[in-house]
This record gives sequence, C-alpha cells and structure tokens, in this order.
Amino acid sequence: MTATTSDNTQPRRRGVGDAIRTWWDGLPRATQWLVGIPVFLLIAALPVIDPPFITTPATNFGIVMATFAMVALIAIGLNVVVGQTGLLDLGYVGFYAVGAYVVALLTSPASPIWDSADHGFFSSGWAWLACVPIAIVITGITGVILGTPTLRVRGDYLAIVTLGFGEIVRLFADNLTEVTNGPAGLQGVLFPEIFRSDENPQGVFSKSNIGTNTSYGVWWFWLALILVVIVLLVIGNLERSRVGRSWVAIREDEDAAEIMGVPTFKYKLWAFVIGAGIGGLSGAVYAGQVQYVDPKAFTVINSMLFLCAVVLGGQGNKLGVVVGAFIIVYLPARVQGVYVGDVSLGEFKYLFFGIALVVMMIFRPQGLFPARARLVTFGRQIYASVQRNPKPAASTEEASA
Repeated sequence: MTATTSDNTQPRRRGVGDAIRTWWDGLPRATQWLVGIPVFLLIAALPVIDPPFITTPATNFGIVMATFAMVALIAIGLNVVVGQTGLLDLGYVGFYAVGAYVVALLTSPASPIWDSADHGFFSSGWAWLACVPIAIVITGITGVILGTPTLRVRGDYLAIVTLGFGEIVRLFADNLTEVTNGPAGLQGVLFPEIFRSDENPQGVFSKSNIGTNTSYGVWWFWLALILVVIVLLVIGNLERSRVGRSWVAIREDEDAAEIMGVPTFKYKLWAFVIGAGIGGLSGAVYAGQVQYVDPKAFTVINSMLFLCAVVLGGQGNKLGVVVGAFIIVYLPARVQGVYVGDVSLGEFKYLFFGIALVVMMIFRPQGLFPARARLVTFGRQIYASVQRNPKPAASTEEASA
C-alpha cells in the first residue's frame, strides 16, 4: 500500500499581507521597536512635511490628522467591545459624549455648575490635563452602570439597548439646560497651556496658533498620537493575558466559554468598562481640541461612522481599526475640494461609506486587515520554535507500506 501525497505538503500560496505579517511576527521584539519607531516618526512628521500628493486642499491637513488620531482612539476603544469581545455596541458615542462633557463642565466659563467664571484650579493652564483622568474614571463608571443590567442580553437586543443609551445621553445634553447649557453648548473649554511664547501667549495648543507648519492642529495630532500608542500598548498586553483569552472565547462562542468555566459576564463587563474609558479619553481630547461642546456632535450618525471604522479596518485587529479611522476621516476631507459641476464630492461621504460597506461585506467581510487567528499568549515562542526545529520530511521508503 502506497501512501498518497497529501495536499497539506504543498506550500500554501501567501499574499503580500501574509508575507509581511509573517516577517513581522518572526522579528524579535527589540527589532520590531527599531522598525516601528521610524515609521511612527514618519507618520508624526506628515502634517509638518505636508506632502502635496496626500494633503487636503480644502482643509488644514494638520487639523485633519488631529481628527484622525482622535477617531483612532475611539475606534480602538470600540474594537475592544465589538471586535475582541463580539458585543454589538451601537451607542458608543454616548461614552464619547460623557468624556467631552466632563471636561467642558469642569473648565468652561459658561458651565452652569459653577457660581462664577473662576473655577479655581480648573481655570488654570493645567486644568485640561487634570480633567483627563477624571473623564476616564467617570466614563468607566458610566460603563459599569450601563453594562451591569444590559450585558445579560445578547445580539440584536444588546444593539438596541446601547443605541438607546447613546440617544439618551444626547437628549439629556440637549434638554438639561441647568447642567449642560442645552443646545447653546459650552464654549471656552480649556486646553493644555504649555510652551507659551510671544507668538503664542496661550500655548501651542491654542486655536490662535495658526499659519505655521506646527499649528495647533499638528500639536493636537502629536498629543493624540502619543495617547494612541499608549492605549495600543495597554490593549496589546490585555490581549496576551487571561482577560484577552476570555474575550476571544466569548467572541467565538459565549455558551462554550461559559461551560468551560469562563466567567463571561465579568469579562464582558471588563470590555465594556475599558472601552468606555477609552471613549471618555477621546471625548476629553475632542473637548480640548475644539474648545466647544454641544449635543450636535454626538448623533447616532457619528456612532455609525465609528463602527464603520472598525468594520472597514478589520474587527479584532488593533492596527486595522486605526487604518479604518484614517479612511473615514481622510477621504471626506480629501474630496471636499473636488467638485463635479457645482457639487462638492464631500457632501456624498455617507453615500460613499454605504457603498464601501456593501462592497466589503460581499468581497471581504472580515475587513481590510482581519484579525489573525493565533495563540495569543505564547504564539511568538511557539512559532519561533517550529521555525528552528522543522519536522523532517518522510523518505520514500517510509512513505510506502
């Protein structure tokens, strides 16, 4: 009896993306940092270089990149809930709104919760930095309050509940005039007043810092980019821990995970709270950057755009959702100055995103950069061991029986 050749012995054809990921995974961690740091510095320098082939003609490129970094924070937080844990959250914009309003209520001169425009320490140049951890904590508590009763439902029911949460937050902000100043919003939100000079008496993060290669948009981009890196490192460590393995198990089959002893409700609540905290961080960045907060910025349409970034980039892939955030921010800004007749293509951004989602669902439902199924804890060591000690091929005599 002669053994037939198995198809598994044939080398599998790999695409460019697979080859790059395999090469990257095979690098030692120190080498990955040596490669990643120059790439990070190049991305950070883009608004300063302002390359003519990617710049936005109708919008300040630095402000566009600052918006991208802020939305990337939102996408990373939403990816924890949707991509890594498999919980469909349609009201993530509510956490974003809570974080923004915490900073605005504490620092805005128009805030109704203070008796005067002088807020003590929260009127100083360091007020925004002090408000960021407060916004993260309060938004995390909001995640606990929402998640404790609602995470016992699944699927479409959870989606409807979270959608309602996002709308409730917006309606509260619109109608609680005594607290949020209602539709008039809160103006004059403080920002980091650092690196003051004669040209920029309020610091480089002030809107008065315009007209140079390092305008206020560039500084906000750099700050948000640093926050993105910090959040990615934290989420990456969580992925390789017991928490990350539990999230993957819940995403793949919640019932099977619970039978195997995973406390599913506990880890779903963890995901909700962590995602909410990151959403609050991004809301704080938004409030400081725009220096004005009103309910119109927290509509369900924005929530859908954030979810669109996760779906386009690839659910479960941290770097993929960052690319998705870049797409939904950069493309509308890039075509805003392009006219067909008398109509700007920027007005059709929702149409373009709708078509893109339909095409993606047909041809690549896993997203542009899908999450790679691999061992999340000891994958690097196992892959390296297999490469060092490949299994010897069976000889012709051994294959025949």
